[in-house]
Amino acid sequence: MDSIYAVGASLGAIVGLILALTGAGGAILAVPLLVFGLHLRMAEAAPIALLAVGVSAAVGALIGLRAGIVRYRAAAMMATTGVLASPAGLWLAHRVPNGPLTVLFAIVLAWVAVRMYRQAHAPQAAAAAPTQQGTLAPCQLDNATGRFVWTASCTRALAAAGVGAGFLSGLLGVGGGFVIVPALRKATDAPVKTIVATSLAVITLVSASGVISTAIAGHMNWHVAAPFAVGAMLGMLGGRVFASRLSGQKLQQGFALVAGLIAIGMVAKVALA
Repeated sequence: MDSIYAVGASLGAIVGLILALTGAGGAILAVPLLVFGLHLRMAEAAPIALLAVGVSAAVGALIGLRAGIVRYRAAAMMATTGVLASPAGLWLAHRVPNGPLTVLFAIVLAWVAVRMYRQAHAPQAAAAAPTQQGTLAPCQLDNATGRFVWTASCTRALAAAGVGAGFLSGLLGVGGGFVIVPALRKATDAPVKTIVATSLAVITLVSASGVISTAIAGHMNWHVAAPFAVGAMLGMLGGRVFASRLSGQKLQQGFALVAGLIAIGMVAKVALA
């Protein structure tokens, strides 16, 4: 049992470090680490990863709240729809066979890897893309208050993003940052720091809902989940110390390559099994 605690805490620290160095999308590696490192099934690994993701995201969200850059009304809207969709993902996760669920996760992981590599490879082009479209985002910030001007189109865009993030968090144990961040970039004119901080707040709330639902249903393996979550939080806090000293572009490219290889490994594992 002591070895399980140690391995779980070590794997969690790796996840936290990746989060600190690459951003919210790095949390998607939590599930593969649990699957390969502790040989857990997808349905068992997903809620454990969700707990670690939620704890780590909460740290970043609190920092954003202190800085006043979290758009908490938008976060509440997305989290509400995400919380409603998360149980559906959890229900499906325990009814889909492990093989197909693993392949589905690998596909999502590969998509995240390709997208992150492209963004890191051409960050200037990615940043310029929204302005080249010549259309206003549904959610516009009020220059006087710094808050979003709520419209029907803004509400629909944020609610849809929340549903997608919530369903995937329940199904695959991912925080949904790779859904929320692009959605906020497309739907709002908020600066990047505000988008990231707001997405962390959404991830925290949606992850908490998934973890609570799993715990109530009795599907949470606390012997692995507790040390894994503690390790993730410590890894993130430690990684923040020197994250700013490293090249973000190179880190994202490296993460994308590793994620792509892990996605291939997960599919190969299913095929060989």
